Amino acid sequence: MTRKLQNITQSKGPAALTILLLLVGWQLVAMSGLVPGYLLPSPVQVLHAFCQDWNTLWSHLLVTLQEALLGLVVGVSVGFVFAMVMDAWEGLYRACYPLLIISQTIPTVAIAPLLVLWFGYDMTPKVILVVLVTFFPVTVGLLEGFRATDRDAVALFRSMGAKRWQIFCYLKVPSALPQFFSGLRIAAAYSVVGAVISEWLGGFSGLGVYMTRVKSAFAFEKMFAVIFLISALSLLLMALVGLWEKKMMPYRYIQKDEKKEIEKHES
Repeated sequence: MTRKLQNITQSKGPAALTILLLLVGWQLVAMSGLVPGYLLPSPVQVLHAFCQDWNTLWSHLLVTLQEALLGLVVGVSVGFVFAMVMDAWEGLYRACYPLLIISQTIPTVAIAPLLVLWFGYDMTPKVILVVLVTFFPVTVGLLEGFRATDRDAVALFRSMGAKRWQIFCYLKVPSALPQFFSGLRIAAAYSVVGAVISEWLGGFSGLGVYMTRVKSAFAFEKMFAVIFLISALSLLLMALVGLWEKKMMPYRYIQKDEKKEIEKHES
């Protein structure tokens, strides 16, 4: 327990200290009057606005979280299937991979109004936009993992009479897990951002709708409060992905801990 606490302190301590210093500096600037309070509210004002509007924020948060999770699940599922199919057929990979890259040059803000126009103002266009932004990192990560599988290991499986699906399930998928979780971590953060962007351009509830309302009222302390809430939600989803990664690949973290111990003793 003591060793674990020391590891957490060493890894997270500098980042926590930096954030604390930034907040203190922000508070001092706001108190000094260098920037008008209505343009840059202090952290204390933001915290007050957060507590004051918590019930409203919570109701909008549930809507955004539902959109983000639903879109993330669908995006990851579609990305996995698409990566699997492209890995199985080289011709499809060569034909579709460039289109996959080109699709990411289209701004999300340009797609959202079209989705709202086609599908209305309910949850459907929000989920579709989240699927579009989460699909890419998962697909690319899995493709890189599948194609980086050890060729000698594949040849060994084939020499032992393994079928194609057995090579995929027992060799390619385990070897692609690190790239998959890296893409999933990015997708988890994108899912919240995609949901909020889609809510900006049309909707009745959600953190994006809340942001447009408080912006129109020039309530900047509430704007900062919802920005922090969106960041916290993204970090929470990324942390959950990290926990799932540790459950799926405990050996990877055991090796890292052993390596750190060896380096510590050597130094």
